[in-house]
Amino acid sequence: MLGTGEPGAVQRITTENTTLKQRVRQLTTDNHTLDERLKAARSNLRFQDRRMADLEAQITEPGSAI
Repeated sequence: MLGTGEPGAVQRITTENTTLKQRVRQLTTDNHTLDERLKAARSNLRFQDRRMADLEAQITEPGSAI
């Protein structure tokens, strides 16, 4: 029963539950932000890889000046 435990236990648990819910929301937001940053970094890396391949192809073409 609720009234048989330690005095203030329900209030303490309710407060802790609220705090944990807020923490979960913050971690979810942080995770989303980091996921977006990771996607952007991967996209940037793919672009750089394509650019490097293009430059390497230009350098290795016959008659290209170095």
